[in-house]
Amino acid sequence: MSHPSRGPGFRRGPGFHRGHGMGPAVGLPVERAKDFKGTLRRLLRYLRPHCWRLAVVLIAAILSTVFNIVSPKVLGMATTKLFEGMTAKYAGIPGAGVDFGYLSRILLILALLYLISAGFGYIQGFVMAGVAQRTVYDLRQDVNEKLARLPLRFFDSRTHGEILSRVTNDVDIIAGTLQQSLTQLITAMVTLMGVLVMMLSISRLLTFICLLTLPLSALVTVAVARRSQPQFKEQQAALGRLNGHVEEMFTGHKVVKAFGREKASVAEFRRINEELYEAAWRAQFISGIIMPLMNVINNIGYVAICVVGGILVTRQALPIGDIQAFMQYSRQFTHPIVQTANIVNIIQATVAAAERVFELLDEQEVEPDPRHPVVVPHPPRGEVVFEHVTFGYKPGQPVIRDLNLRVEPGKLVAIVGPTGAGKTTLVNLLMRFYEIDSGRITIDGVDIRQMSREQLRRMFGMVLQDTWLFSGTIRENIAYGRPDATEEEIIRAARAAHADHFIRTLPEGYDTVLNEEASNISQGQRQLLTIARAILADPPVLILDEATSNVDTRTELHIQRAMKALMKGRTSFVIAHRLSTIEDADVILVMNEGQIVEQGTHQELLARGGFYAELYNSQFAGAEVAG
Repeated sequence: MSHPSRGPGFRRGPGFHRGHGMGPAVGLPVERAKDFKGTLRRLLRYLRPHCWRLAVVLIAAILSTVFNIVSPKVLGMATTKLFEGMTAKYAGIPGAGVDFGYLSRILLILALLYLISAGFGYIQGFVMAGVAQRTVYDLRQDVNEKLARLPLRFFDSRTHGEILSRVTNDVDIIAGTLQQSLTQLITAMVTLMGVLVMMLSISRLLTFICLLTLPLSALVTVAVARRSQPQFKEQQAALGRLNGHVEEMFTGHKVVKAFGREKASVAEFRRINEELYEAAWRAQFISGIIMPLMNVINNIGYVAICVVGGILVTRQALPIGDIQAFMQYSRQFTHPIVQTANIVNIIQATVAAAERVFELLDEQEVEPDPRHPVVVPHPPRGEVVFEHVTFGYKPGQPVIRDLNLRVEPGKLVAIVGPTGAGKTTLVNLLMRFYEIDSGRITIDGVDIRQMSREQLRRMFGMVLQDTWLFSGTIRENIAYGRPDATEEEIIRAARAAHADHFIRTLPEGYDTVLNEEASNISQGQRQLLTIARAILADPPVLILDEATSNVDTRTELHIQRAMKALMKGRTSFVIAHRLSTIEDADVILVMNEGQIVEQGTHQELLARGGFYAELYNSQFAGAEVAG
């Protein structure tokens, strides 16, 4: 049993650790891209149309940070002036005192600096939000268009959860990084350089003391990260196991109840939950000690700066306001370093997410339609011919070998055979869901590869055993193949499919909204709606894959009558598992191992006593034994 939500659903690196402090994120295991530089260059190409907006963001970020960095220096000037005035007053100098006019001007300048910084910060955030969302919009558009051009074999070989994860989770990671982390990285680097310049302009000695703490901080961070990373990996693994267990238990809830496995299920949940608790506790505790250790190291440097700064003030080598400003700068200096380390991790995870999206965009597409497609003569007759058709899902492993078949217009063709004989494959090739390896298939004498796929598929109406309905009203679901159908035509199709009665018993009738999986109506009712949809489409060729398998016997008889009327004058392919339902077929194709081993009418095939007779008799023998 596959669990698509286990893997992609828990790639929560960048978003999960934002807002949890800077320490814990350092120990997070980051998924790395296979081709970091190539993927990054390709991602940057999506930003190329927004170059001038990015320039505005960069300039706004620099100005916002610069105005914010200058503020401690200006505040230090006010402190120096206040200190000098108080010192002169206590020294008894006539007319000495606090220059409140100067302080007022300083405070006004500070207010302006903070307002200007906030204004540029607003501009930066506003413009970057537009760039990020437009970039992700373009990326989602490309992914959506790509999915429409991918062959069916792509979807058959991947879980829906994996595909959805690339379209949603991975793209959301890119959006979050562009909108938040990119501006944070610019701000952090400008802050780091700006603070360093300001500290050097105040005192090289104090700057050297401040820089001495960096190697020690780096050693602590690396040491803790090495110990926390295995715990984070175990936490994510346990989280995946827990999610998988919960998914299995809820999906198979009736089976668990039927076999009395509730206690075993709860015990297994507790065991995995305990593993998750232990791993998460260790991971959070180990990574959580980074910030306290960093604070201790920073405080040591802070104390050293205070002591040396105090000595410099007493020797009148530096004004007291500069010491105050330097102490603020020393506090600001380590924060962008840790922030940058976190953002580098986030960018690595983002490039890995982008790589998965680009892998999807690089998948081989279906063969393009011909530039000048051939149009089937109107009205179409529905003659279908297979000429020496060979096909295999994997190279060198043919499922259908040298198949030859001619279906006259208006004939009812039943396809029977054991599981894996190639019945559904035959229909998939006819609809051009897969491309044949050799040979050709024609409709009314036109090779289907010379037609556009849209024209080809408009000629077919399909009713499958597995129903598909979308979230919307019953009216919209019936009219899916003909959005321009009138109300009368929709109701007429529903009546023909014997669905009108149950629809009118629903509270909202044809306006009843089906939920995401159409689970608010029964399986049989869903089948009736899909049959009504095919009737309304009024195609020249019908494909029925055990279309009445999910309805009761009485309804099945009504549908069979409606189907006979619908199939009159149309070429119809019926994939049948219950052979009693296709006794009236014009021709029955018996398939085995990708080849037609027998063909003829029901009576002719029974009279031969071959493979079909064996299949037919085994079904009734089974029914007699069961009875």
